[in-house]
Amino acid sequence: MTTSDDIQLHRGLQGVYFDRTATTFIDGKEGVLEYRGYSIHDLATRSTFEETAYLLLYGNLPTKAQLEDFDARLKDARELPDQVLDVIHIVKDSHPMDVLRTAVSALASFDKDRADNSVEATYRKGIRLTSQFATIVMAHHRIRAGKDPIKPSKTLSHAANFLYMLDGKEPTAATADLMDKDFVLHADHGSNASAFTARVVAGTSADLHGAVTAGIAALSGPSHGGAAENVMQMAQEIGDPANAAQYVKDLLGARKRVMGFGHRVYKAEDPRARHLREGVLKLSEEKGEPKWYAILEAVVEAMKPYARRGIHVNVDFFAGVIYYLNGIPQDLFVPIFAVGRVPGWTVQVVEQYEHNILIRPLLVYTGEHNREYIPIADRG
Repeated sequence: MTTSDDIQLHRGLQGVYFDRTATTFIDGKEGVLEYRGYSIHDLATRSTFEETAYLLLYGNLPTKAQLEDFDARLKDARELPDQVLDVIHIVKDSHPMDVLRTAVSALASFDKDRADNSVEATYRKGIRLTSQFATIVMAHHRIRAGKDPIKPSKTLSHAANFLYMLDGKEPTAATADLMDKDFVLHADHGSNASAFTARVVAGTSADLHGAVTAGIAALSGPSHGGAAENVMQMAQEIGDPANAAQYVKDLLGARKRVMGFGHRVYKAEDPRARHLREGVLKLSEEKGEPKWYAILEAVVEAMKPYARRGIHVNVDFFAGVIYYLNGIPQDLFVPIFAVGRVPGWTVQVVEQYEHNILIRPLLVYTGEHNREYIPIADRG
């Protein structure tokens, strides 16, 4: 009989390759991230979320006509069924991630392609969900405040429309571009916890809505999606750049983590971080609140000695301040992560369907064997 001593464990499946992908390449040692072979640096500075979503789904950059058609399909899908808005009203006092999960699950009942797991139908559903996520998050934000949801725009870009639904004001071009960049940077990231969860569910031949709902549940955990919210809380506690060094020292002295540093994959700086870093600087100046950027930079400086240990700044470190400066409540920070991630979840589900296999790892049993069953009357 094989014993636990004979088996090599890979806790958390760290370092284990479970499938192939043609979607996202990550080199954690060198700090490289590519979508479909394109550098994240080119996409962050030259592309848009709509174009990047098309690239992830279909494998190539679109022509002008293809992008216009894709953008029109996204815009046409923004509105929610009245019944889903009713569901949001019912659960409005829940955390936004719980509301998002519940609303996406409810949307399955109104999707004409729900039972069709073909590639074409799954992409159609993924396009609709990409638009609907943004509407769910902002509709809930308004409803829980006792206000009517703002009807989504038929003309604004995905990122600009998201910010527009916050308060009915069209964002400046610079603000919309930065949110667009944030969505591009979060569009996919390989087999992280939420994507893996979605693939496990797809492995059972469940539909896209079921897989994505499970992905939302995984993302809601603070060890996966909560860093941006925690970074903003940390920045508020620091309060002034002059306090950052001591704050970091005290935190590390108590053997606690500095939020926004370190990554399960990257041992170099997260390649996405630099693009939001530049954005925070410009946005903090535009909003007249430069201290937040200064605080973050002071924390980065205090953490420099730990870079040689592979503890570098990650994308979440700068994201939270961007959301905060746009007037977005902190409990919406993780849902924003989800809004950008739908194309990635969708294409990973499609990849799972294409060569589907039930994902069924094993556990090493460490309990007792051959125990005698004692009738209940004889148990002491």
